Amino acid sequence: MICKTFRYTLLAMAFCLSATVQAEDYVIDTKGMHAAIGFKIKHLGFSWLLGRFNKFDGSFSYDEKNPKSNKVQVNVDVTSLDSNHAERDKHLRSKKFFDANKYPLATFVSTSYKDKGNGKGILKGKFTLRGVTKAISINVQQIGTGKDPWGGYRRGFEGRTTLHLSDYQMADAKMLGAVAENVELNLFIEGVRK
Repeated sequence: MICKTFRYTLLAMAFCLSATVQAEDYVIDTKGMHAAIGFKIKHLGFSWLLGRFNKFDGSFSYDEKNPKSNKVQVNVDVTSLDSNHAERDKHLRSKKFFDANKYPLATFVSTSYKDKGNGKGILKGKFTLRGVTKAISINVQQIGTGKDPWGGYRRGFEGRTTLHLSDYQMADAKMLGAVAENVELNLFIEGVRK
């Protein structure tokens, strides 16, 4: 009788725990490359220079019923910087800009999420680049969620923020002019539920 009661108690506890745990964990789909991290910066005020990072990984947890518990972690391989121009990429990876040999990894770890409704939110966190960590905010928009054709479940977001080159001690940033101080960072993230 005691064994049966103990078993029922365990089952009830397991049911209660499963009912309260709503967060879903996702891995960013970089294997199928259904994700991208790009940047946009003014070149001397004459035009826009576009680029991206070809290698990164990360994960996120998402809870529709308790958005405050949402969290994200992303690792970016700075050596994979690609502006579609080999000589420029070499310069950008040098000590005067990203110093990719010394600091090959940039990271973002979220600290909070504020739900703005209609799939929008503000994700705050710590962003580390060139050994410098700064608090940043990312405007987030959910693009969609649902089952995929391969039996999995996916959720996708778009995020935008602005970084300031002077915050990350890039020595040659000034030669690009004041208009190049601000870098628009665009994130297109599709996650596969674990």
